[in-house]
Amino acid sequence: MFLRIKPIQLPCQILPTAITTNYSTNKAAVASLSQLEKLETLGRGSKAIVYKVVDNITRDVYALKMYNNSATCDEVLREINILESIDCPYITRFRGTVLSDSGDGFMPVLMEYMEAGSLQNLVKINGALSEKMIVEVARRTLMGLDYLHNTKHIVHCDIKPANLLVDHNMEVKIADFGISKLIDLTSDQRQIFSGTTAYLAPERFDSCAFDDHLDVFAGDIWSLGLTLMEIYLGYNPYLPPDGKPKTNDFDLIYDVCYEDSPTLPEEASPDFQDFIRCCLEKNPSKRWKALQLLSHPFLVNKPDNQDANTPIAQDIHTEFEEQSGSQYNSDAAPVDVKQGRKRKANIEIQESSKRLKRQDGQV
Repeated sequence: MFLRIKPIQLPCQILPTAITTNYSTNKAAVASLSQLEKLETLGRGSKAIVYKVVDNITRDVYALKMYNNSATCDEVLREINILESIDCPYITRFRGTVLSDSGDGFMPVLMEYMEAGSLQNLVKINGALSEKMIVEVARRTLMGLDYLHNTKHIVHCDIKPANLLVDHNMEVKIADFGISKLIDLTSDQRQIFSGTTAYLAPERFDSCAFDDHLDVFAGDIWSLGLTLMEIYLGYNPYLPPDGKPKTNDFDLIYDVCYEDSPTLPEEASPDFQDFIRCCLEKNPSKRWKALQLLSHPFLVNKPDNQDANTPIAQDIHTEFEEQSGSQYNSDAAPVDVKQGRKRKANIEIQESSKRLKRQDGQV
């Protein structure tokens, strides 16, 4: 069981003013990089940098992914091929490739711009989310995963808060297909070892242990379970509350493969606790699939009985109206000293608990 960093009300800063962006369905929206103006850096990875850009002609706003030299041609083409094949409202939309002015052969990729950023940043800045909001995050992500798994036979391989993006309506979409795999269901599926270590399922570390029960798509469900725990607790259950990795990956891998799956604290509803258990079943053949989870009581028995496509913005906007009528200020950096103290207190409590367990011989 894990301690939860108590959620705080989201400040108005999280929602930017609505951008009147006319997203064209024409995938050849921009002819060359010279047509785009960089506004800011949205994120950096090992193989690419993502910028917020504006089209100087149409004033449309996009996310531009620029690959670096560590990305191979095959990796870039694989991601582009996957993006071109996807058409789903729960996945960030591909807007085309752009001719590089440098002529290095690496085509920058234009994607739908998600104004509110990632769930990782949302939680980092504003605190853990309520169950009511997590219901909508889970539903939209599962809709996207069901489409990927059953319609396209695609394994995302890297579901985590940083890859679930949020637009100005607070609608969540799956992003980043840099390490995704298109699966040949007739071939050996044991070689799917990729992703972020703290979110990988047991079978992705030791596929041979599940030879007779391997479901290559089940790893995405495990990652989703940890993602939902993280946005509820305020930290990944396999990492310390401060988010810093353990001294080495072997300890983490041992915990994932041989220790019991993490569970939610008692304050979480029984439906939510059971939902997480269904996601974090060690045996991939017993782990619930995306379509099954969409029928789980945690998603079905929600108190407001909203439509499946309802964004979580409705609840958030209500909270904002109750707090104040102030407008979004992009220069304001929300600072919450109490939240930092809560995080520190939780870290100290958890460390004390570990020391007591060691003394009792439980660890």
